[in-house]
Amino acid sequence: MRKCTRCLTPETVDTITYDAEGVCSVCRQVEFKQDKIDWADRQRQLDAIVAEHKGKGLYDCIVPYSGGKDSVFQLYYIIKVLKLKPLVVRYNHWGYRPKVDELNTSVFKQLGCDVVEFTPNFHVVRELMLESFKRRGDFCWHCHTGIYSGVMHMAVRFEVPLLFWGESTAEYHSWYTFEEMEEVDEKRFNRLMNQGITADDMFEFLQGRVERRDLWMFDYPKRKDLIKLKVQSICLGNYIEWDTKANVALIEKELGWKGQEVEGVPPEYDYEKIECTFQGMRDYSKYVKRGYGRANHLLSIDIRNGRKTREEALEIEAQYDGKRPASMDWFLEQIQMTEDEFYKYLEPHQVHPWKFDRKNLETGPVLPDFDKWDRTDLSHIPVGPPKTPAE
Repeated sequence: MRKCTRCLTPETVDTITYDAEGVCSVCRQVEFKQDKIDWADRQRQLDAIVAEHKGKGLYDCIVPYSGGKDSVFQLYYIIKVLKLKPLVVRYNHWGYRPKVDELNTSVFKQLGCDVVEFTPNFHVVRELMLESFKRRGDFCWHCHTGIYSGVMHMAVRFEVPLLFWGESTAEYHSWYTFEEMEEVDEKRFNRLMNQGITADDMFEFLQGRVERRDLWMFDYPKRKDLIKLKVQSICLGNYIEWDTKANVALIEKELGWKGQEVEGVPPEYDYEKIECTFQGMRDYSKYVKRGYGRANHLLSIDIRNGRKTREEALEIEAQYDGKRPASMDWFLEQIQMTEDEFYKYLEPHQVHPWKFDRKNLETGPVLPDFDKWDRTDLSHIPVGPPKTPAE
């Protein structure tokens, strides 16, 4: 399988291209970010946006928030640096790890902010997880869509036109470049987030197992409502020079934020994706489909920023990517799926030339907080289409 000659990005990553030197499009985009962007001018653009919205309504902006490193940094920057009054909006995807609530309580108390959280019906979420996994090999459809469309619904309901998201996707993919000033709008939602499945589609796929009104937060808001509000939904990373490690160091110092172990993630990256119990399984599903995991992603970022050599990164990648998560049985119980079914549903989504082999699989270590993850018994509540006697 071909990889970038500079970083570790393989050809199975969506949107990736290679130039004549074998360097991937993301490495070239990051070069542009580092060498060509006038960040002082981008700051002036940001200041103009802030001036346009500050003090005009109940809230100056909305900050989507999970409690992970990026959203904590966004909230800190918006309150402490930009001096805005945000409404913090949390979409609860039912996967938050125990430590996240503790960290969020501390962050919210220190920074001082209003917080709205909305949590969908877990019976509905289970159906969505199972259906999207069968159809797209990704059980996170409810999360991808809910985080973005649900937050936009809150913008309409609270009449807050300005939304701040985190880094540009140009940091990791080539859906957009740093020259484009990517906006987090409906076009981006349909291109990146909903996997080509609308809420209407999902309602039809589920064949009456949920009501259509149960899916309201997975629908993108009506365009006429967004136009009337004059929504501006932007990436903070298009206006300030985003550096994840520097951002983490700042929130650790200023807010006492702490990372924790994550399945499949090397210990030096203990800040990455700490908030979700499903993260190990999500990254493992990607590995089965595409041949790379979270370590590959993180190491490639460090190579681009001059923090790792390619040789060092390859050695670490081999130690962490591709291990069967210790949480796998726990996860499969949630959606009432067998391990054989898991691999069967993923097989059609494998991206050529990658071919996954189940032989000689190693299981990764158990996380220290695993015994505290929710274990509500749902075995008596079926999920998925009614089973025939043969099944």
